[in-house]
Amino acid sequence: MKIINVEAYPIYPRFAQRNQDKLVRFRQINHRSIVKIETDNGIVGYGDYRQGPPTAGEIELLIDRSPFDFVHNDFHMAIGGALWDVMGKHLEVPAYKLLGPKLRERVPVAAWSRPAPPEDMVKEVERAAEEGYRIYKMHTCEHYDVFEQNRAVEEVAPEGFKMQWDFNSNRDLATVLPIVKELEKSRVLGFIEDPLVRGDVEGWRRLREQAEVPLIMHIPVLGGLQEMLQGMADAFIVGEYCGGLGDAYARGMAYGKANVQAVIQLTGGTLTKAMAMHLGVVLPTVGHSINLDDQYEEDVIDNRLEIVEGASPVPEGPGLGVEVNEEALARLAARPAPEMPRHIGVLRLPQGNVLYTPSLPPVSELTGFAEGTIRGLDFTVWEEDGSKEFAAALERLEREGPFLER
Repeated sequence: MKIINVEAYPIYPRFAQRNQDKLVRFRQINHRSIVKIETDNGIVGYGDYRQGPPTAGEIELLIDRSPFDFVHNDFHMAIGGALWDVMGKHLEVPAYKLLGPKLRERVPVAAWSRPAPPEDMVKEVERAAEEGYRIYKMHTCEHYDVFEQNRAVEEVAPEGFKMQWDFNSNRDLATVLPIVKELEKSRVLGFIEDPLVRGDVEGWRRLREQAEVPLIMHIPVLGGLQEMLQGMADAFIVGEYCGGLGDAYARGMAYGKANVQAVIQLTGGTLTKAMAMHLGVVLPTVGHSINLDDQYEEDVIDNRLEIVEGASPVPEGPGLGVEVNEEALARLAARPAPEMPRHIGVLRLPQGNVLYTPSLPPVSELTGFAEGTIRGLDFTVWEEDGSKEFAAALERLEREGPFLER
């Protein structure tokens, strides 16, 4: 069996109905890539990932080669998923059987969304809990008060529902320790991801000694195993931004040998989540998998994987075990990238001053205060509305840059 053709399709699926008016805030997740691999014996495999398409060079490497030449590759994630799909279909087995023995039937899964104000957090958590999730990942950001966000979650989250707050790897120990210690009092705090700059080995170790909540590290700068040996975190993310599927498998197995938890993060549609489930049932110490399929109204797969009591099953069909709707793929591939509306960031500070910025504001740069240390922020996106006020504010921004009104 040899690969005879590889096609890459950039797609821009519509967001879930609840977020279709939030294009500016959600623009980082509005594009995905579908890869289709065809072989000389008629097998077709598909992969999906939330990033731009693979390079021509990556595609050229595959032509006239056997998919089995690239087991545990670190190519573009959509290529990696498509190769596992082809190999499983060729052998008529689910992909996990090529990865290792199945250790569990289902994998705990986490919902994930873009940073949101407290009123949106309430709706998202209620929706996620109703759909069966028990874990929710959310990035903190400079535009919202994490304590207000967390209090909003506490008001609606069912018992046992946990938040994974991603702190963006942008702070020092003196800044982040009091934030973590205060959040630890909350019944909904489950995990803290990337609380410190990733290279601060001593800071991570000291925080881990004092924290009563598991610390998760994403994108380890030393490769992941050195950070584990240094005792910097309780769990490590494998997958997204850390290399390819080969790296995810290798580190996941290594963490298993050390009895350290691995968290899978693979984001895209249902194809991507299916790949994550195949990894998740064979890696020894998987805690949960973070996916993004619930944020899209459209996909190339007709049905999402079910979520029951916080976990999803691994598909048992050949390859990734989910069927691509070619008509849906053609429709999405033909849609142009959405046009971003002109907009202004409006940040109301706690003493009544208003900061106007182009798009999303770099608050710490403009105020001097580190993320998470200003209480009572109120941020909105002001999209072009035809008013004289918008035009005047935009013209001033273009002339002066960010400005403060008292």
